[in-house]
Amino acid sequence: MARGPQLSLAIRAKRFDTAHAPLFSDFRLDVAPSSVVALVGPSGVGKSTLLRLVAGIDTAYEGRIAIDGVPAAEAPPAGFVFQDARLLPWLSARENIRAVRAATTAAEADAALGRVGLGGFETAFPHQLSGGMQRRVALARAFSVNPRLLLLDEPFVSLDRSLVRDIQSVLKELIATHEPTVLLVTHLAEDAAVLADRAVVLADRPVRVVADVTFGVPRDARTPTDLVRIVTEIEGVQAGAARAPA
Repeated sequence: MARGPQLSLAIRAKRFDTAHAPLFSDFRLDVAPSSVVALVGPSGVGKSTLLRLVAGIDTAYEGRIAIDGVPAAEAPPAGFVFQDARLLPWLSARENIRAVRAATTAAEADAALGRVGLGGFETAFPHQLSGGMQRRVALARAFSVNPRLLLLDEPFVSLDRSLVRDIQSVLKELIATHEPTVLLVTHLAEDAAVLADRAVVLADRPVRVVADVTFGVPRDARTPTDLVRIVTEIEGVQAGAARAPA
């Protein structure tokens, strides 16, 4: 099975015309193949922008972002899960998956839905699915695009935490099976503790890494005590960054 790619980010500058200070300046981040890295920080710090840069959607920056040595804009598209499901309402669950990759067959789309627990809902339209089910379709769609590289932009936002735990279980199984490289954007330390191998805590403008926390214990072996320890460490770093003078 193909493992996930290595990511190398070296952003000299990323600016928006409406802002005086650059969002990123001399920012570096390396991500090991098949690792799950959580990007943790407050809203507006630049987490989602970072995902768009890695995805090759936003190319207006100075520097180099490489996926297995290939510039991000030239690499195969990443599987991207956005803050909302972004399903096309006039297409069934099956056809929503096929719409983003022409080579995907109906049987492959159905298999992808089965892997996220939606067997039997292949012909359902988005309005017939709950919010949690729509997120599962979005996850299946992302894996159908690229099972080696997954970008998750606050994928659990606005969902009840019981639904979040269900989707996290599905995601953990997919990660264990496919071994992708994953960047998970979240503002919640709990999500990072459950899914990631490592948390990169971001703050300030220009964005800087205020902590790079490796969890040590494999995600499937983490006890409730381990999860509390990881959450406490991440939240402590975030609190310290918030108190630091600008």
